[in-house]
Amino acid sequence: MKLVTGNDLVSGDVIWWAGSGWSRHIADAVDAGEEGEAIAAREEAARRVNGPYLIEAKEGPDGPIVGNAKERIRAAGPSVRLDLGVQAEKQGVA
Repeated sequence: MKLVTGNDLVSGDVIWWAGSGWSRHIADAVDAGEEGEAIAAREEAARRVNGPYLIEAKEGPDGPIVGNAKERIRAAGPSVRLDLGVQAEKQGVA
């Protein structure tokens, strides 16, 4: 499967294409398939995302799983401060 990811223009957070909009959670990401490049171009032109690109992933029991180390870190959130990003939500900090 192919996912579209990029960064939110306001917060800078990593975001994932969720089919009809963007999500901060990779679990919400959907397979963009052959339309991934068109989605990325359209969303960047509309200024809804910064620097979108496609990555390879596979289906997992709790959502897409990415194999690339960089993308795993992006999906998990900042590794230096646990009070930022999606990991803060998981811990009830944010």
